[in-house]
Amino acid sequence: MPARKLDPEKLRSALDAQLVALDSPAYDGPAAALADALVGAVMTAYDRGLTPERTALRFAVRHTLDRLAARSPGRTVEVRVPPFAAVQAIEGPRHTRGTPPNVIETDAHTWMELALGRLDWTEAMAKGAVSASGARADLSGHLPVQ
Repeated sequence: MPARKLDPEKLRSALDAQLVALDSPAYDGPAAALADALVGAVMTAYDRGLTPERTALRFAVRHTLDRLAARSPGRTVEVRVPPFAAVQAIEGPRHTRGTPPNVIETDAHTWMELALGRLDWTEAMAKGAVSASGARADLSGHLPVQ
């Protein structure tokens, strides 16, 4: 499944709004690096104890989930980060209707930490930050994605 095409103008707008909230100058780098710069700005907000701008966080979550789906294609596991996005990934038995048998759900902050390798899968599971159901609902071999 190809990654969603994120609108560069919307990405730039979300990134600049996040940078303003961080008292940083507007982004002046290449368009090809917008999504990664946005992920970095969102994580900087978290690192400073701030709540990221909602639109910036939404795009950062989508971007990292799309990376997971691109690196581990398939339709066996559904990874949900409500209310922002969900993807199906990982090879294996495929479902055709309804809720997949393997579902992972977490909040945006936890997902971003996992996606970037700042939080270990086992640690996230142990502290109850991730809900995982199904025999294949384990992302430890597929993280980090960045």
